[in-house]
Amino acid sequence: MKKNYFYSIILMVFLCSFSISAQAPKQHVNPNNPSVIEGLNLYPNPVNSSRIVNISTKNDSDKEIIIFDLLGKKVLQTHLSTKELNVSSLIPGVYIIRINEDNASATRKLIIR
Repeated sequence: MKKNYFYSIILMVFLCSFSISAQAPKQHVNPNNPSVIEGLNLYPNPVNSSRIVNISTKNDSDKEIIIFDLLGKKVLQTHLSTKELNVSSLIPGVYIIRINEDNASATRKLIIR
């Protein structure tokens, strides 16, 4: 009898913790401060032997590009007025790219092969 209660309690705890952790956090966007870059396209990703990344947005205005390695170290920072970013100075690996354009920013994962 005690085993049945024990297993029932374990099952309830497992189900409750799963349902709580499965909920995604809500993101609140302030309409007065648009912080998302509209129409952002980052391709090709993963970057192949050409070592050129195309970054296009709806506005296509000047962008500040900052690339970090997975340890958070800044490995590249540049201003971009065209759509093409040359990443030939980076060794193959996984990076985080932050794009700033007109008071808006976006962060993406960038893979270089």
